[in-house]
Amino acid sequence: MSADSPKTADVLLPLALEGPYTYALPHGLSVKPGDYVEVPLGPRSYLGCVWRLSEGDGGGKTLREVVQKFDLPPLSDTHRAFIDWVANYYVEPLGNVLRLCLRAPGAFGDAKTEIAYRIGRIRPQKLTAQRARVLEIAREGPAMKASELAELAGVGTSVVKALAKAGALEAVALPPHRAFATPDPAAGKLSLSREQEEAAKELRASVARRGHSTQLLDGVTGSGKTEVYFEAMAAALAGGQQVLLLLPEIALTQQFIERVERRFGAPPAQWHSGMRPRERERVWRGVAQGNAKIVVGARSALFLPWARLGLIVVDEEHEGAYKQEDGVPYHARDMAIVYGALGKFPVVLSSATPSLESLVNAERGRYGHVRLDTRHGAAELPPSHIIDMRASAPPSGSWLSEPLAQAVAETLASGDQALLFLNRRGYAPLTLCRACGHRIDCPNCAASLVEHRFRKQLMCHHCGHTTPIPPECPKCATQGKLVPCGPGVERLAEEVAQRFPEARLTILSSDLARGTLLKDALREVSEGVHNLVIGTQLVAKGHHFPHLTLVGVVDADLALDSGDPRAGERSWAQMAQVAGRAGRGEKPGRALIQTYRPEHPLMQALAKGDRDGFLAEEKRLREGAELPPYGLLAAIVISGRDGLETERFARSLQPLAPYGEGVHLLGPAPAPMHLVRGLYRWRYLVRARRGINVQAFLRAWLAEVKPKGSLRLAIDVDPYSFL
Repeated sequence: MSADSPKTADVLLPLALEGPYTYALPHGLSVKPGDYVEVPLGPRSYLGCVWRLSEGDGGGKTLREVVQKFDLPPLSDTHRAFIDWVANYYVEPLGNVLRLCLRAPGAFGDAKTEIAYRIGRIRPQKLTAQRARVLEIAREGPAMKASELAELAGVGTSVVKALAKAGALEAVALPPHRAFATPDPAAGKLSLSREQEEAAKELRASVARRGHSTQLLDGVTGSGKTEVYFEAMAAALAGGQQVLLLLPEIALTQQFIERVERRFGAPPAQWHSGMRPRERERVWRGVAQGNAKIVVGARSALFLPWARLGLIVVDEEHEGAYKQEDGVPYHARDMAIVYGALGKFPVVLSSATPSLESLVNAERGRYGHVRLDTRHGAAELPPSHIIDMRASAPPSGSWLSEPLAQAVAETLASGDQALLFLNRRGYAPLTLCRACGHRIDCPNCAASLVEHRFRKQLMCHHCGHTTPIPPECPKCATQGKLVPCGPGVERLAEEVAQRFPEARLTILSSDLARGTLLKDALREVSEGVHNLVIGTQLVAKGHHFPHLTLVGVVDADLALDSGDPRAGERSWAQMAQVAGRAGRGEKPGRALIQTYRPEHPLMQALAKGDRDGFLAEEKRLREGAELPPYGLLAAIVISGRDGLETERFARSLQPLAPYGEGVHLLGPAPAPMHLVRGLYRWRYLVRARRGINVQAFLRAWLAEVKPKGSLRLAIDVDPYSFL
């Protein structure tokens, strides 16, 4: 190392640290900003990232040395600037944001070679039926791991190992990670309509400019938005860039992955919470090395260590699921736009029901606005009809009005598919005792336990607490008096099975279908195996059900009264999206919406199909109240195990708040969900005019506040949850 070479490195660790720590560089070790290194801290060693280098010697202090550098591409300047930006905007320790980028720790070790088996030369002396099945599969296919061979043959791995020991199977070493197939931008290109081609032309032009822009692709359900943004992806791939396609995790279905594979001739890499560790390592390395060209992922895919990212597409951009609620409370859609600005590449936001924030940005000229106003091909948008439940009230214990039940019967009789939408999981949201009035609540949360009759248990949807359904009231011990109140999808299914006994019924709910079960259920609905579907919000996420001609919304009033300023917008989006599942095939569709409040502006807008009128009123209300996107919000939530201590601490913060012109401090007040997971919660809301530096206000107020014991203080800039 030359005399003027850097002698120290500032290394950021994935811990709740405000900045990097300085380490000495051992003789002969050369590092640069972005390199991944191992460093000591206390009695342990940690993986970290070199944030910057310096010529100093630590100011006379004895510095601990970097242990080793990992042989991986360094984290790019753009990505480090992105981490800095996210930490500053969300008032979050820098190390916490780095942690989001290091979600595959196994990728930093030596990739393990795995053993696979192929057909050998020796015929076993003893050939059982089980052994014969294994050998037949091994003879026909490529080398496979013991577990894979065993699963295909329907035997235990011991059978495979015994055949290998006998020489009937030959062991071979698999490469550490299988390579990523190279996508072909022209592989499965479909013929586009004139309207689609015009939209695709605009998106391709934004990619060709090789600079930052944000395009809002605003198209009605069934208009072919996916094929249009595929064209932008193809243009980026043709230019040698990587592409990230973000989806709400709930919409990451095998059906959609296969659609991407058909279009580009190669399966995309996937990134989501359900991945196995080895596959996470493979994708993380593939992104860092630039080999994974297309990644389809949930919000956290944004923090992968991109080598040559050239386009981000955010599908269903209106979805609240893009907001991370735990840990660093980032919004993936907003941060995708920030990443595009820092990396100087385009971002496409796609939705049939764009968020008010995106529409206002398009009106202001900050985003391009690309519209698709008609459905692709012969399909037409389904009309929505309002059913006034005051005039068509169902009998006690029933949830379907006669007009909706009649429509379902007609649909099934014609050989078509019907969907009943109820965004409430379980059997019933509330269980009461008729003898004493006791309500069975969660012991850890300010919420009622939800009955799940299929599982024979009561469950809290906030903390996961479960208990068997009791035979008697826990308070008065009276038997036979506990009654479920209100419907969930399981209870609705019970009624539907009695009304339509010949129907091929299925329930699509995250409680009942996950992973492979969910993939199979969605495929069966798409193929028409089931002709009557009961679903939660799971069914409103861009699925294509060609046989579906009727959508019935069972309870459209669920989200009308809420302290959430986005409640109306969200209800509109949900109703419009679920109604849009109907009539996507050759036959026309229709949507029936049950409500006790048909005069509500939302119901009137749905009946008239007047999106622009409804959103114009939403804009007027938000602007008058200086709420997003016309103002800024930040939430401060204080939580603790002792209710009185939590309240005292929350109230003690109020006198510390600095004065800021254009800043209004609301609170403290008990949070609407004042008890969650055994923690009492108090909340402040900061409301500010646009242009105010809310982050500076929060730092001036809270920088010196140090909660003790079980007390915690969490800052949420741009909150999406108001519970």
